[in-house]
This record gives sequence, C-alpha cells and structure tokens, in this order.
Amino acid sequence: MAMSMLAAGGLPVLTDGVRQADESNPRGYLELEAVKELHRQRDTAWLEGARGKAVKIVSFLLTWLPETYNYRVIFMQRDLREVVASETAMLVKRGQPVETASEEQTVQMYQEHLRKVERFLATRRCFEVLRVNYRDALDQPQETAAHMRDFVDGSLDVARMASVADPSLYRNRAGRTNPGTP
Repeated sequence: MAMSMLAAGGLPVLTDGVRQADESNPRGYLELEAVKELHRQRDTAWLEGARGKAVKIVSFLLTWLPETYNYRVIFMQRDLREVVASETAMLVKRGQPVETASEEQTVQMYQEHLRKVERFLATRRCFEVLRVNYRDALDQPQETAAHMRDFVDGSLDVARMASVADPSLYRNRAGRTNPGTP
C-alpha cells in the first residue's frame, strides 16, 4: 500500500513488473527483482538508478543495503498476526507449503527479527525512518499521506495518495493491539 500511495502522489517508483497483480494483491506488488538479491550481495548497481524513487524492500533486506547511500525508509508496520494470516493465505492460494510452526512461534520469530532491524536502523546514520501503521493508514489516510509526503519531499499529492487506501483490501484483521510494533 505504501508504494501505491507514493506512486499515486507522484513519486516515481522503481519496479520491473515481473511479479504481477494476483488475488492476494489485486493492485500489484510494485517490486524490483534485483532487490531480492541483496542478501546474496551480487548486483547493487540498480541503487544508482533508484535515487529519487521509491523502492520496495522487505525488512530482512534492509540490513544488506550498502552504507554508501542515504535512505529514507517508510517502515510499514502491521499486526504480526495479520501478517502471518496474510502470508499463509497467499501460500495456500499458490499451492505452496505452509510453515508448520504455530502462529505464536511465528509471531515471536518476527518480533525478534523486527527488534534486530530496529537496532540496525538506529545505529546507521544513512537511514532516516518514518514508521507508518498499516491500520492507521487505512483509518486515517489523509494524515498518513501527509506524513509520508512531508517525510519524502513535500511535493506529493496527498489527496491522490490517500485515495489509494482501500479498506476492502484489508482482509486479515486482528484486534487493535499491535504485537508487530517493536
């Protein structure tokens, strides 16, 4: 959703269109396949072309970004029970194997991962971070879009960004508490 909001607001996004929209994500993924190779430290040449653009990078891969650039990270946070439910539903739809760990074990594993990523981001001066709660983005899209605009560059179209938030796509809901926030 964050990538779609930024694109709607007028920020160019770096994507290759390889991963197409599907039932799990009907608006598309806005991903770049080269990003998925960061942990293998192969080709980071794409970073030069990413200047001034939005690039989707999952939290696991943030730690592999070279410190030779400065990054503004919009860290979309979501209740981890919702993340687990969403990922499980997506894997089932694709006919892929589903993790056998309990939901609670998976949530705990993700919480530890997020704590490590938070510590990493806090110790690297090349990262500026804006934390955005997924549910808040849906409940208060204007405010969320304004925060994102101000963080990115101040010239994005907030109304168009806010129009992207679609509560009908919020299919895996949990209670208001958010164990996913480190």
